[in-house]
Amino acid sequence: MLKKQEYHSRALSAQIALWSIALLAVYLVAGSAVSVAADGASISFSLDFPNSSPEHYDISVQSDGQAHYVSSGRISQDSDVRDDYETSFVLSDATRARLFELAEKAHYFSGKVDSGNKKLAFTGAKKLVYKDDKRNSSAEYNYSTQPAVQQLTTLFQSLGATLEFGRRLTYYHRYQKLALDDETKRMEDQARSGELVELKAVAPILQKIYDDTSVMNVARARALRIIQMAPVASRN
Repeated sequence: MLKKQEYHSRALSAQIALWSIALLAVYLVAGSAVSVAADGASISFSLDFPNSSPEHYDISVQSDGQAHYVSSGRISQDSDVRDDYETSFVLSDATRARLFELAEKAHYFSGKVDSGNKKLAFTGAKKLVYKDDKRNSSAEYNYSTQPAVQQLTTLFQSLGATLEFGRRLTYYHRYQKLALDDETKRMEDQARSGELVELKAVAPILQKIYDDTSVMNVARARALRIIQMAPVASRN
């Protein structure tokens, strides 16, 4: 009797093991399919705000984290100097995943996105675009009541603020080094308060400033502190 029970127990264990292997194979295939479907996907966010600084910018992000930024307009609110800027960078995995997660929650911008409330103050013409091998959808809005769109807007605008510091730092380092003192101070303050994300995207210009002995030591020291904050800030 004991041998018979032991036989059935072993047979059941073997059957469970086979089921587990089969289930794992299904998960692996499904996961692979999802991964393949995500390949080639992209999200972009643009903002047009006349008389602002910048007046226009566009951020595009690929599913592998490769990103590109372009902006144009006055170098700052207090300056009449206009400057066009363009840079490529790689997003952290956390930020990349968050962007695509929010795009999915926002139904890839295929429905009504703008609140339609004409009484709200104009905060810039915004546009979100999603593309992959199955979708090509976009939405234009001033303000959205959708939580996922609100969070996407905040995240993209925080990223834009970081990249605009990169634009100004690049310009000042080339043409107006004395302005780096105030600019690095503002950047450090905003980074510490959590207003900026993906600081590593502007690490190259910060490194140039730190390495440049013709720059004021106080600005160089701030540039180094911001660089050292980058790994922490990029995980937010």
